[in-house]
Amino acid sequence: MTTSIDGGATETRSDRQVDVRTPAGETSGSVTLPGELFDASANVSLMHQVVVAQLAAARQGTHSTKTRGQVSGGGAKPYRQKGTGRARQGSTRAPQFEGGGIVHGPQPRDYSQKTPKKMKAAALRGALSDRAREDRVHVVSTFVDGDAPRTKAALATLEAITQAKRVLVVLDRDDVLNWVSLRNVPQVHLLEAGQLNTYDVLVADEVVFTEAALAEFVSGPARGRGVAKPDLTTPDIPGAIPSIQGEGTTDLDLGESPAEPAPATTSAARTATPTAVTPQEAAPATAAEAAAAPVAQAEAANAGADATPPTEDGTTDATPEEKA
Repeated sequence: MTTSIDGGATETRSDRQVDVRTPAGETSGSVTLPGELFDASANVSLMHQVVVAQLAAARQGTHSTKTRGQVSGGGAKPYRQKGTGRARQGSTRAPQFEGGGIVHGPQPRDYSQKTPKKMKAAALRGALSDRAREDRVHVVSTFVDGDAPRTKAALATLEAITQAKRVLVVLDRDDVLNWVSLRNVPQVHLLEAGQLNTYDVLVADEVVFTEAALAEFVSGPARGRGVAKPDLTTPDIPGAIPSIQGEGTTDLDLGESPAEPAPATTSAARTATPTAVTPQEAAPATAAEAAAAPVAQAEAANAGADATPPTEDGTTDATPEEKA
């Protein structure tokens, strides 16, 4: 593969073939290490800058010292200004005294450095290419056969590949079996493919990929593509609208009918509820209508399932003697 650099000189980058080892110690085939990732030029100054920035970002920066003004005590002059033959002193918390303040001591600060993403990617390509050119990049199908994690079997597979004192093992994000099998091995440092960085590659003697991790690293970050949305079905709440709209399933997609509307008021309630009338209709025209109006209103208010029968005089409230 020939790659143009700045539109001028060209750099030849060739792909590499690496055998895939199995837990049984056999070779199940080979995989290709792309030249743009594993045969790039190694810029030592760039890798140094990226590694320094990474180690600096790992510092907490919580160190703190007190100056002479922050140390408690020392308010009184230790001895008089003249006549003692000693140097004049104003406080026992001065830097030259034991227990005094610190001059230009460390203070809390942020050590992180801003490094462009392209510089980090170029440094990682250079580190991987340096290991690949020395045949220190290996690929395995898996470290353990079966579904149960086994540290002894995983360590045997690793020792069949390399005897290095510091090994970087790169797994894919869903490889829990190999992760649990190798997490307690002291000479092994585990990383996911998305966490691969320049420092861990350079500090390790050998780099071992699984087939799935190598494919994940070569393909690059997913950037949210192909992520299935959750099922948003809410059958217990008909007509509910989910907060996320997209490929998920909703109640509207299921074709459920909306909830039945609340039943209308009963005939007794409608009878008891007065309807709006005009002022002319509300006012009685004659004295007889005015006398009959309270009786009609009482009958309307007494209508319903729990209505009481009227008494002999036409009222609904009976006396205790009449009820007896």
